[in-house]
Amino acid sequence: MAEVDKDLLICRCEEVAQGEIEAAIEEGASSLNEIKRRTRAGMGLCQGKTCRRLVERILAEKTGQKPGDIQPSTHRPPVRPVELQALATPGEE
Repeated sequence: MAEVDKDLLICRCEEVAQGEIEAAIEEGASSLNEIKRRTRAGMGLCQGKTCRRLVERILAEKTGQKPGDIQPSTHRPPVRPVELQALATPGEE
């Protein structure tokens, strides 16, 4: 098996390297959500659109699971500020 670069950035938004993800798995993280909580991988601006599959592949390789058997992580839509006026019902004060 080829040697892996532990400094390879997997999550560019949160600057999480492959070594950090592997360390989280070695410390007991067994799901994408647990890796996300320990490393913040997938919590950046793209919400995991860029790194989710890479993290999933690392988890599958390290735990012997099939990628299709890994539960997806929770997703939250990007947050944008909204003026309170936009939420108010017209005519109500």
